[in-house]
Amino acid sequence: MKRVSVTPVTTISPHPPCTAQNRPYGLMATLRHVSDLVTLAEIEGAAERLRGVCVRTPLVPFQPSLLIKPESLQPVGAFKLRGAYAAISSLSPRQRANGVVTHSSGNHAQAVAYAARALGIRAVLVIPHTTPSVKVEACQALGADIVFVEPSMEARIGTATQLAGAHGFELIPPFDDARVIAGQGTIGLEILAQSRSADVVLVPVGGGGLLAGVATALKLLRPSVRVIGVEPELAADALDSLKAGEPVAWDAAETGRTIADALRVQQVGDLPFAHFTKYVDGIVTVSEDEIRSAMRVLAFQAHLVAEPAGAVATAAYLYHRDELPRGSAYVSILSGGNVDPARLVEILGPVPGTEDSG
Repeated sequence: MKRVSVTPVTTISPHPPCTAQNRPYGLMATLRHVSDLVTLAEIEGAAERLRGVCVRTPLVPFQPSLLIKPESLQPVGAFKLRGAYAAISSLSPRQRANGVVTHSSGNHAQAVAYAARALGIRAVLVIPHTTPSVKVEACQALGADIVFVEPSMEARIGTATQLAGAHGFELIPPFDDARVIAGQGTIGLEILAQSRSADVVLVPVGGGGLLAGVATALKLLRPSVRVIGVEPELAADALDSLKAGEPVAWDAAETGRTIADALRVQQVGDLPFAHFTKYVDGIVTVSEDEIRSAMRVLAFQAHLVAEPAGAVATAAYLYHRDELPRGSAYVSILSGGNVDPARLVEILGPVPGTEDSG
């Protein structure tokens, strides 16, 4: 694995509720003004570029009124391939020449590495040193260069931006990017094509790219569909942001408490948040015990492996139905299945019916 020279980035002190002057995502450049939302044409264009690259994941019937969309079936084990490939495949030959760089808690990094290898481009990944080894090893297997940093958004963005400037890499943000949002929105197109009855869709939310893209596609094509974001109680910055009317940042030590490592983002992106305010109907939070229980239910009853972040939407359906809009057909997006094997064994425990009765 090649080494990439970079000056260590010092973790910055926690941010108070975000303002235009102090928001930690100031280093992340979006492609355009946040008021210029992703269009249906851009999502459909992304779908064309993803044809033959991403799996058109099925809607798996589970319980009388729930369908599960298992993005864990993607080649990289998570939905992130949609956004990463949509963004990288849109680059010009000149932009591709020096390679790409991204920052990620794991799944987006793996998706960027996969897409870059498929397109013959160098990839450099800035990853928190707390990232589960199963995700790090997958990135290494794809031939990417890896730089480890402290598990804060400031360290991640600062290092990726520094590398982009020093080496001419094209920055591929994990969520605060119109191309990425359009790629994630292709999930919404598929849901509508696969189910005429789906009227409530539950979507995990970390940085917000998935929720923004899916909500945009659904609302532009079927405005009656209710779209609900789901996040851990221990990393509920999206809920706080909707309440405040602007992105609100949580401290890395706070979000780091949740088992859902892919949702430990400190603050939703500006561009995703602009989509939330127009297209998202609400946010529901789930507890750590509910996440663990949902993982067990998915494994033993739906026969689907979910990482903790991938189980939050199903957890909302199972344990917070009273907080959800009424509907006849719910869809939960199982966003990924890249869970550390030891963690999976610890959560699942004995297979039901095999315990030693003494």
